[in-house]
Amino acid sequence: MNSTRDPFEDALVKHGIVVGLGVFITYINGIFVFAFFKHSVFYTDPRYILYIHLVINDLIMLFLTVSLYVLSYASPLVNAALCSVLLLFASMTSENSPLNLAGMAIERYIAICKPLHHPQLCSVNRTYILIGLIWLLNFIPALTDIFILLVNEPISVFSTSITCYSKRLYGSDQHLIRAIFVESLYLLCVFLTLVFTYIKVLQAAKAATSDQVSATKARNTILLHGLQLLLCMLAYVTPFVNYFLLALFPKYWGMILFSTYLLSNILPRLLSPLIYGVRDQKMFKYVKSYLTCSLYFLNIKPN
Repeated sequence: MNSTRDPFEDALVKHGIVVGLGVFITYINGIFVFAFFKHSVFYTDPRYILYIHLVINDLIMLFLTVSLYVLSYASPLVNAALCSVLLLFASMTSENSPLNLAGMAIERYIAICKPLHHPQLCSVNRTYILIGLIWLLNFIPALTDIFILLVNEPISVFSTSITCYSKRLYGSDQHLIRAIFVESLYLLCVFLTLVFTYIKVLQAAKAATSDQVSATKARNTILLHGLQLLLCMLAYVTPFVNYFLLALFPKYWGMILFSTYLLSNILPRLLSPLIYGVRDQKMFKYVKSYLTCSLYFLNIKPN
C-alpha cells in the first residue's frame, strides 16, 4: 500500500466506489444467504451447505477488505493488536475459498461417480466437519504469522500504532517463506483436486450407463470451480502485477493500485458466488422471488 495519500476529492470518489460496491455485493449475496436459511430444503443437501459457506465466507472477507481500505485513509495508524486480529480473519477467509471449492468439487465427484456412497460420504454432519477443518487448516498458518512476529519483535509491538497492511506488519523473510509455501501448497492441492474430479466426471459423462444430464452439469460445475479458483488467485498475483505496472507507469500509481484492488479483492466476491448460485435452478427460484419483492418494496419496477 503506497504511503502517499490521494487528494481528498480522489479519495472520496474511490472510497465511495469501494463502499458502494461493498454494499451492493452484500445485498445480492445476502439474498442468497437469506434464501438458504429461510427454506429447510437446503439444510440436508451438502452441496448447498458448502455453497452458502462460500458465500458467507466471501461476505466476511468483503467486510474486512472494505474496512481495511477505508481505515487506510480515515485512520492511517491502527493499533497493531487490532490490526493483527483483522489480518488474521482476512487471511483465513482468503484461504478458505479455494479449499471450499475443492470440497464442492469432491462432493460433485462422489454424487456422480459414487452415487451409492454419497449419502454416507457426504452426510450433513461430515459436511460441517469439513467446514470446520477448512477453518482450522487456515487458522494455523494465519496464527503462525503472529508467532513469527513475536520471535522477531518484542511483545510491546502490539501496543504500537501502524499502517494496517499485511506487508507492513508481517514483512520479514520468514513471513514471506511461510506465505509462499502454504499458499502454493493449498493452491496446488486444489488445482489437482479440480483436475482429478473433472476427469472422473468427464469419464462418467461418456459412460453409457451414467446419467448424462447430471454428469454434464457436474462437469460444467467443476469447470466453473476452476474459474472461481482463478478469481481467488488474483489476490496472489496482484503484487507482481502492481510491481510491473508501477515500473512502467509510475505517474498513475493511484489508479493502478485502486484498479487492481477492485479486480482482486472486491469483484470476485460478487462473481464467485453468482457463477454457481445463479446456475442452480432450485436456489435461484427463491432468490429471484426475494429480489423481485425487494424491488417492489423499493418502488422499482423490475424488468
